[in-house]
Amino acid sequence: MVVVTGQNKVSGNPDDAMSSSDAEDDFQEPATPTATQAGQALPLLPQQFPEVVPLNVGGMYFTTRLSTLRRYEDTMLAAMFSGRHYIPTDAEGRYFIDRDGTYFGDILNFLRSGDLPSRDRVRSVYKEAQYYSIGPLLDNLEDIQPLKGEKVRQAFLGLMPYYKDHLERIIEIAKLRAMQRKARFAKLKVCVFKEEMPITPYECPHFNSLRFERSESETKLFEHHCEVDVSFGPWEAVADVYDLLHCIVTDLSDRGITVDHQCIGVCDKHLINHYYCKRPIYEFKITWW
Repeated sequence: MVVVTGQNKVSGNPDDAMSSSDAEDDFQEPATPTATQAGQALPLLPQQFPEVVPLNVGGMYFTTRLSTLRRYEDTMLAAMFSGRHYIPTDAEGRYFIDRDGTYFGDILNFLRSGDLPSRDRVRSVYKEAQYYSIGPLLDNLEDIQPLKGEKVRQAFLGLMPYYKDHLERIIEIAKLRAMQRKARFAKLKVCVFKEEMPITPYECPHFNSLRFERSESETKLFEHHCEVDVSFGPWEAVADVYDLLHCIVTDLSDRGITVDHQCIGVCDKHLINHYYCKRPIYEFKITWW
C-alpha cells in the first residue's frame, strides 16, 4: 500500500534535486488499488443470499428458494449463487441475470420437481439448459422427442461426406442465380444417390451394387461426375434417397429457406458396354421472397 503524507522534504545539494517535470515523468500509479478504490468498485466477497431469492432474468421476474438454484452442484446457477461470485441487482433488489427469461420458468420447474417442458418447447429449453450447464435436464430432454429423433437423424447424416458443405453450396448457388436474374426464385440440379456403382436392368437381378466387387481398373471405368450443381452420396444404411431428401429440405427450411423439389430424370451418362449411370436427378426450386 502506498501512503503519501504531506510534502516531501528536499535535503542535500539543490543541484541534485529533480525538477517538477522529471518527477512527473518518473511517477507511476500503484499497481494495486487502495482499499477505498476497491470498496467503490466491487462489494466485499463472498456475497450473501437470502433463503428466498428474487430474480430478474432479462426483464422477467421469478422467485425461488436458494436451495433450488443450488440443486445440482455442477451447474452455472449453483456456481452463480454459491457466494463466490458477485451478481448485480436491479433497482428493486432482484438479482439480475442477463439472459432471455422466456424459458427460465421451465428451468426452475425442473430444478424444483423434475418437470419437463411440453414437446413444442423442448428444443428451446434444451438450449437454455446448455447455457446453464444443467446436465440432468439435458440428459432427460435428449431421451424425448423431438431430440431423440434428431440424434438418430444425425447418426444417419454422419454417413454423408460434406453434407453441411453441400447445403451451403445449394444456398450460395441459388442466391447467386436469383441475384443475376433479378428473380424471385432459382433452380438447380441436385443428384442424390445411395449406391456407388451404377445400376442397370442387367445388374439388378444378380447382385447388390453396394456389395459388388470390381477390380481397381474396372472401378475407374465407372467413375464420373454427373452434370449437376450438387451431388449427395453414396452411403450404406437402411435409410434411402427419400430419407436424405427429407433431411435436405428440413435443414433448409429450418434456415428459413423455401424449397420445392421434384425428380426430373436420371443421369444417362454412358460408362462402358451396357452400363449407364442412372443416378436420380432432382430439380430444386429455392424461393427467396
